[in-house]
Amino acid sequence: MRERLPGAPVRQQPDGTTIMMRSILIAAVAGALSAVLASYFLTAPARQGQTATSASPDNAAFRIANAPEAWPICSTMAAMVETPDWAALDPDFAAGKRAIGTRDWEEAIKALTNAGLRDARNADIQNYLGYAYRRLRQFDPAMQHYQRALTLNPRHRSAHEHLGEAYLARGDLAKAKEHLAALEQICLIPCDEYDDLKRAIAEYNKVAKR
Repeated sequence: MRERLPGAPVRQQPDGTTIMMRSILIAAVAGALSAVLASYFLTAPARQGQTATSASPDNAAFRIANAPEAWPICSTMAAMVETPDWAALDPDFAAGKRAIGTRDWEEAIKALTNAGLRDARNADIQNYLGYAYRRLRQFDPAMQHYQRALTLNPRHRSAHEHLGEAYLARGDLAKAKEHLAALEQICLIPCDEYDDLKRAIAEYNKVAKR
């Protein structure tokens, strides 16, 4: 048996209750630390993603493209009312223009697609198709039809305007400005298409600064 040195304090062995209380306290502290660490690592990616989204220029494009009625009928499309000369048009072309005037985008696409099959070199049909698709927020087919319209007629003012606006919705401000510059060269004097695209770019810049 080991002898105790003279003057050394006598150590008391902890009883079972004290040991159990210490174990419970240690477990509680460990559990709290685990919960804090888990919460941090689970929420950190979400916070980082939120910060990146807020700082990204594309966020401005998303807000513009997805806001209610973000793309009101432009001034050149607002004039679509039925006139006597529509009787001379292809029936599907006339129906498609009428559907655009009433904002029935799906009917417009259906009618104008049929018209485009019969008149594959009509830039106006391709422009109207692009417009209807863009109003449905289907930007890929919209841009394809706008580009087809400009292939058929490189000086098509409305197609330049609408393609520029579609680029804004994709967050490509530089491309939108290219079409604004093209309209400046084509119009020579002030025209609605140039004014509409210029306003859209100004609105984009305003939202991007928020």
